[in-house]
Amino acid sequence: MSKTIAILAPGAMGSAVARRLSENGARVLTSLKGRSEATLKRAADAGMVGAEDDAIADVDIILSIVPPGEAVALAERLAGLIVRRAKKPVVVDCNAVNVDTVQRIEEIIGSAQAPFVDGGIIGFPPQPGGKSPAFYLSGEHAKDVAVLKDLGLDVRIVEGPVGAASALKMSYAGIVKGLAGIGSAMVVAATKAGAADALRDELALSQPAILARLEVALPDMLPKAYRWVAEMREISGFLGPDHPASQIYEGFAKWFEHLAADATGEAVDADLMKAFAARIAQKKT
Repeated sequence: MSKTIAILAPGAMGSAVARRLSENGARVLTSLKGRSEATLKRAADAGMVGAEDDAIADVDIILSIVPPGEAVALAERLAGLIVRRAKKPVVVDCNAVNVDTVQRIEEIIGSAQAPFVDGGIIGFPPQPGGKSPAFYLSGEHAKDVAVLKDLGLDVRIVEGPVGAASALKMSYAGIVKGLAGIGSAMVVAATKAGAADALRDELALSQPAILARLEVALPDMLPKAYRWVAEMREISGFLGPDHPASQIYEGFAKWFEHLAADATGEAVDADLMKAFAARIAQKKT
């Protein structure tokens, strides 16, 4: 099977997806202009080929995998690349954006007369020999990229228009990352009040599944917190400005913004979270 796919950009998820596609026979292009040495190495290790804009516009499928705050700008760039092409690639937005945002992106891509697919990724970047995250796809052209399943990705079609896959992603992330936000905030507060051990012991007795999740989630979320800020604001937008819970996710955005700055600065709260996770592990031994 011969397919040429562009993935923008070669971040942690994008490069891991590229490796999986390359392993299954696809040729994967990306844009490397102005990228760091670390990104260049990550892309090369994943089998990605650096390409100029003209080559990217000529591929069969373009996967947009960027932080949610960059999704609209990338769509505008892609529309400018493909508007004059007779053969149009299918553009798949795989980003954590709300329904209104993905519909705006559909309009931008549609202005270039290119087919568009709404996508949402649930799961971790695929590791060699491991399973693929779930790629949920919706919209009338979703079946046009079913070839991704033959190229090693776990493709799942959500029946419904553009926006259905993003609604699923927003709902899922709102639950999973919302729990991480609640857990981390309360762990920091309990630790500062001298109740960390008591909280750990009570969770071990009454909520062992939550405690086990915190052991992994607390240290894991710190390097990702900066990417979750815009995602929380997208979830707030998904709920809508008049929804009573929308401000909860605005609050999480501020909390993750604080954690991101703290983790790369004095690391006061970050160290408290890591210490709590370490206490969980020590108690088990």
